[in-house]
Amino acid sequence: MNKFKRNYMIKMKDIVLEGANILRKKLKEVPFPLTNEDKGNLVCMLNFLKNSQDPIMAEKHKLRAGVGLSANQIGLNKRMFVMYIDGKEYILINPKIISHSINIVHLPDGEGCLSVNRDILGYVPRYERIKISAYNIDGEIITHCFSEYEAIVAQHEFDHLNGIMFYDKINKSNPFELPKSGI
Repeated sequence: MNKFKRNYMIKMKDIVLEGANILRKKLKEVPFPLTNEDKGNLVCMLNFLKNSQDPIMAEKHKLRAGVGLSANQIGLNKRMFVMYIDGKEYILINPKIISHSINIVHLPDGEGCLSVNRDILGYVPRYERIKISAYNIDGEIITHCFSEYEAIVAQHEFDHLNGIMFYDKINKSNPFELPKSGI
């Protein structure tokens, strides 16, 4: 079943909030070739991110700004996510992290999530660089090397595909302490 029509505008009411079972599931691989429904959902997801970053659209439709969105955040059990960062579009289907750096980084102000309507303090450790292999919307295998902020966003979205929320990675005894090695 198609979640959204190709020209549907995703709004905050469509975003699944923490506590929903779908956010804790390991999502299913997406079969190829992609259906028109899957393609439509991916286009809608990407358009949501663009709209959420446009000040006029965001204010008009009361959208929280986002840079990444995974399929389970709109209720779909499919291993796919999109990112829109600094005007660059990314669609990743059935992604796999094939390598990562040793160095660990974090956002100094912590991470947020469209599915989490509260502030959660603490550092979320992420690899500084990652290499991801995935399929694009045309069914071609692609590889992306992400570093720093883009790597953080990609890992956040990748975690969603495995039922992991960003706050699961925060040190429980000292939220502002990073691991000495490895994540």
